[in-house]
Amino acid sequence: MAKPRKTKNEEQKTENSDAVVRHQKLCISIDMKNRRIYGYTELKVVVPESGLVRLHADNMTIHSISVDGESADFDFFPHHQLVEDVERWRSVSCTNSAADAACSTYISALDKEMSPNLLILCRKSVKSTSDQQGQTNVGDTLQSSSGESKQVLTGSNGHSVDESVKLVRIDYWVEKAETGVHFKDNVLHTDNQIRRAHCWFPCLDSSLHCCCYDLEFTVDSTFVAVSNGTLLHQVLSKDDPPRKTYVYSLNVPVSAGWISLVVAPFEIFPDRHSSLLSYMCLPASLSMLRNTVGFFHSAFSHYEDYLSASFPFGSYKQVFIPPDMATSAMSLGASMCIFSTQLLFDEKVIDQTIDSRIKLAYALASQWFGVFITAEAPADEWLLSGLAGYLTDSFVKRFLGNNEARYRRYKANCAVCKADVTGATALCASAASTDLYETQCMGLFRKIRSWKAVSILQMLEKQMGPESFRKILQMIIYRAQDKSRLLRTLSTKEFRHFSNKVGNLERPFLKEFFPRWVGSCGCPVLRMGPSYNKRKNMIELSVVRGCTATSDSLRKVSNGNPDTETREGDVGWPGMMSIRVHELDGMYDHPSLPMAGETLQLLEIPCHSKNSARRIQKPKKGAKADGSDDNGDAFATVDMLSGVDSPLLWLRADPEMEYLADIHFHQPVQMWINQLERDKDVIAQAQAIATLETLPQHSFAVVNALNNFLSDSKAFWRVRIEAAFALAITSSEETDWAGLLHLVKFYKSRRFDETIGLPRPNDFHDFPEYFVLEAVPLAIAMVRSADKKSPREAVEFVSQLLKYNDNHGNPYSDVYWLAALIQSIGELEFGQQSIQLLSSLLKRIDRLLQFDRMMPSYNGVLTISCIRSLTQIALKLTALVPLDRVFCLIKPFRNFETAPWQVRIEASRALLDLEFYFKGIDSALSLFMEFLDEEPSLRGQVKLAVHVMHMCQIRHESFSDIQSLTLVALLRLLESRKAFNNVFLRHHLFCILQILAGRPPTLYGVPRVQIQPVVDAEPSTDEKIKSAPLKLRISMPQEALTGTPEAKHTHIIISPDGLAIAEASKEADTVSNGNERRVPVVKIRVKQSAASSRAEDLDNVLDNSRGDHNETELAASSSVSVDAPHRLTNVPMSTSNHNLEEVHSCHDQGSRMTASIGSAKFVNDDEVSKELQCTADSRKGNSHGGQLSPRVKTNGETDAEKYAGVQSLPVGGQDEVGASLALGDSDLGVRKKKEKKEKKRKREEKADDKGRRDDPEYLERKRLKKEQKKQIKKERVKMQTTDATASSAALQNLGEITESKATSTSVELKKLKEASEARVAKSGGEGKGEATVGSSVPKLRIKIKSRTIGNS
Repeated sequence: MAKPRKTKNEEQKTENSDAVVRHQKLCISIDMKNRRIYGYTELKVVVPESGLVRLHADNMTIHSISVDGESADFDFFPHHQLVEDVERWRSVSCTNSAADAACSTYISALDKEMSPNLLILCRKSVKSTSDQQGQTNVGDTLQSSSGESKQVLTGSNGHSVDESVKLVRIDYWVEKAETGVHFKDNVLHTDNQIRRAHCWFPCLDSSLHCCCYDLEFTVDSTFVAVSNGTLLHQVLSKDDPPRKTYVYSLNVPVSAGWISLVVAPFEIFPDRHSSLLSYMCLPASLSMLRNTVGFFHSAFSHYEDYLSASFPFGSYKQVFIPPDMATSAMSLGASMCIFSTQLLFDEKVIDQTIDSRIKLAYALASQWFGVFITAEAPADEWLLSGLAGYLTDSFVKRFLGNNEARYRRYKANCAVCKADVTGATALCASAASTDLYETQCMGLFRKIRSWKAVSILQMLEKQMGPESFRKILQMIIYRAQDKSRLLRTLSTKEFRHFSNKVGNLERPFLKEFFPRWVGSCGCPVLRMGPSYNKRKNMIELSVVRGCTATSDSLRKVSNGNPDTETREGDVGWPGMMSIRVHELDGMYDHPSLPMAGETLQLLEIPCHSKNSARRIQKPKKGAKADGSDDNGDAFATVDMLSGVDSPLLWLRADPEMEYLADIHFHQPVQMWINQLERDKDVIAQAQAIATLETLPQHSFAVVNALNNFLSDSKAFWRVRIEAAFALAITSSEETDWAGLLHLVKFYKSRRFDETIGLPRPNDFHDFPEYFVLEAVPLAIAMVRSADKKSPREAVEFVSQLLKYNDNHGNPYSDVYWLAALIQSIGELEFGQQSIQLLSSLLKRIDRLLQFDRMMPSYNGVLTISCIRSLTQIALKLTALVPLDRVFCLIKPFRNFETAPWQVRIEASRALLDLEFYFKGIDSALSLFMEFLDEEPSLRGQVKLAVHVMHMCQIRHESFSDIQSLTLVALLRLLESRKAFNNVFLRHHLFCILQILAGRPPTLYGVPRVQIQPVVDAEPSTDEKIKSAPLKLRISMPQEALTGTPEAKHTHIIISPDGLAIAEASKEADTVSNGNERRVPVVKIRVKQSAASSRAEDLDNVLDNSRGDHNETELAASSSVSVDAPHRLTNVPMSTSNHNLEEVHSCHDQGSRMTASIGSAKFVNDDEVSKELQCTADSRKGNSHGGQLSPRVKTNGETDAEKYAGVQSLPVGGQDEVGASLALGDSDLGVRKKKEKKEKKRKREEKADDKGRRDDPEYLERKRLKKEQKKQIKKERVKMQTTDATASSAALQNLGEITESKATSTSVELKKLKEASEARVAKSGGEGKGEATVGSSVPKLRIKIKSRTIGNS
């Protein structure tokens, strides 16, 4: 029998030993003139058994703290402390070391911010529990004589649980508002940056802790204070000048991060349709505010009707502040939201309407899912984000049309399929959510995760039906509005339960759906191609399944998420995909394609049209009595898909977007044309256009189909724009510029006056036609000839449009229309024929800039477009346009006093682009940091960082030209106060350093363990011996006869996971290096000795491998030395039970060093069994770096076969049998491959012989070849007979010598070793010894030092 499930409040009580805030009151006074905040906050806190209350506070001065009216001891330390250490970044010399340092710095800062830094000691008074008997009401609060309150709760066992609730009062002030709260001109506002609420009032700043709030704000009487909850009343003081106090009450528990405040001389605009809605902005923006929010009551009512519930916070306020003040376009708060005035527009602006309405609707949806209902754990945040996006899509579908909603979802799905390649996009995996410190809501993967969450919820809606899914949302809201529930959280597990109970989805399906889609990464990739079988009247659909994510990414996610089940041998996802077949007789859906199955699959789909099957086929020669034919199968495989007899018009996979999949469908061109012309679905049309424009050759039928669709005014305007750009791509000399001619003709038919041949005055009443015509000049500018230049006709046409633009009599603004024309100029590629028109175009751009400076356009759109086009022209025509002139032209737009915020940021972007392309990435990064110091707005800083991040992603080659000073400057900026104040800037700085090192811009996969720098281990106990790293040292090969005793060494760290890191010299400081430094370390030093012959080296090897070690010497020095042979070819190594590591020398081009350490064991002094293999090839020339091969071949070796039998170099007390060498596994594999190739060749020769038996020339050649083979065989027999006689005599003499020396083997081996060492020293001292085969090859000596090798 299943155990009863605990309620969430019980689980929180039993598992959380920290303090719990039940209620908080915030009373502050704001001095706008001195930019100071002072006041106090009172918290009702459930004190834990330890009596220590832990809170968060930063960027403030705490005056006093009292507990129940009595002064309390507290300890307060700021989170951000600047470390002034000049030597801290000494070892940062490359992008990899900088990225590793960024990881440790960023994670350390996030860890500090997570921990409370205000510790308050509460003295607990001893109370008798007998006073609390008889209390049965849950939540009753009893006041004791000392003022201490007792709260009685019912525990899981049914007995009462006493909670000690104390009133903690904190008096504080904020002297310098830098983060969390900001002053700008006469405006004060807060932001919802992650963990920055405690920077303007002390609180428990965690998304998992919620409580109710009472808020009081005292400001000047001319200001308005807007905050969360319901405005209870306003109190006007008798001060001179008078001040006003705004009192708000928020009865819905929320986390501290959702508390917001805006103070400014606002104009208040109440909604005419709903008393719950109100809007605020500065007086200059009031007219635009009225026009922008006129629709909003419809969205508000739609959400309440869809969810069958009233708005949970009682009232909703929208506040609009200037864009240079806002930290982001949207800052959420409970029952309110702060927007940038960029979203406001008047009745003359067309282009901003759709975007602004969707953003305002999304902010309202986030009030329901995200603020009111919160995630139970960080791994459940995807669900709230997805539900808010799903609710927004319902608004888009209702008020902007079904085509707009489907088109947006289709584009979002395409973006997710391209970006969902790593584990960072696994929505519910702990490594991609819990372990990222909530940074998954920032940066590059934020949008991808949000879009993926919405797509997954829409897949569930398709499976259960829209009404069932709506019931689930209504149940979630109804349960959250139940006042008896203390917490309003939602988890993935609960939503899965609702999908089963309410959505009627089967448990096996859900058990497979959630782990695969939510708990893992990657999207299915389906490649399909149909073929029509005329004989069977069937469609044979071949399917190839795949995944966008790599197998390594899937494995890492599955290892980190225990709920994820990996299926071996089965590729795919749960469910059945539908195939829609359009035939002559109609449309038919076939849900016959399983999402899970083998990689390759062939499906048979029946055809309903009988036109082909009814045809009477003529009897063929050789036909059987039953009407069958021996060649029937061959006839059936003929592709009749696009033939005259085929009943198929076109096919589609997943027409209703039931799955988030990357589908590549292959069908004939005519079928794509049919789909474009006849299918009314916007997704089908977009897919057809995307396929037709990528064809290698474009026929006139394709061009005509695209032109007809562009001219169709009934088609969706966004897809018509895609058709216009497709026409530009198809336009070429091969098609006689048909696409360009069609675009020009279409534009002139709509906008030109036929009598005079010039453009008519603008008329934008038809909005869809306006958007299409606005995009046509840009499509014309993208037409290219064979030399990648724009045709002269295209340049002249764009110039004519810009010259004769006339907006008189048009009630709508043409600012976006002109901006599109200027953008078209930037897209042109000027050739020899069109370069004469450049000067006139530049003059028109300059004229527009001057005009926009005198009469600023809406949001500076016109100036921004001019700056972008000038930058593009400067980058394309470097020889004609001086770089200094462009700098001087753009730099004035960065004036902080006169230039608007948007123009200033765009000018900075343009200068960064020019610096990057002309002077390199290092100079661009330096200029970026200079701009950051000058930029006062937080949002402007983030936009510059995002631009630089994209700039770094464009560059594919190595970033070796970045100086270490630049990297150190970025690291210092990462840990600076500026980065602490702007968490979005800090995250993007971290992403920039990761991209420079070639890593993904995310914290996903970064280890959390802090590893100390590597030091020389001196183990003294058994435990230390086991944990001590094995270190070897490799020095660079020196020239022979080096006179200096010292050698420069390069340290190479080899980690067990196969990663090698080049390290600086021993004297340099080491930097903790990301993944590689968190593992046991192996250091290798290879020193070059004097050159010697191969025979001498082999003698040394055999001495060391067979001779017994002196126990006294081993105990004294604990060292074992091995001299490896210089050149070893055909040396197979057995890889069983070995950990192979490879180290590449990065100093000499072509040098390659490999070292493998296998079965290294520390044993007692009597048994030292370490086996090493080392091969080196340090010659200049071609090398196969990056390949760990057991066979190393060198060019020009004459005596290579001498040492073909040397397999390994055992060290220690091994007998000669153990030192004998066996054939490696690699040679066996090579021989098997050769045998297979030989058998295959013989089979081919036999088959060739059968076909040429009647050819006389072939028979003659074969006879001559046999005779040559016989002659060669006879000569070999003679040579073997002669060699056998000589070898028998030699073997007899060798046997006698061996028998005479059998009794003194060890003594002779020792003498032989001493003699070889003397010869080496002699040859090294003379410098010009007798030439030998291996004289030019460096000698490698490997030493393994361990001070105690016993007691392992």
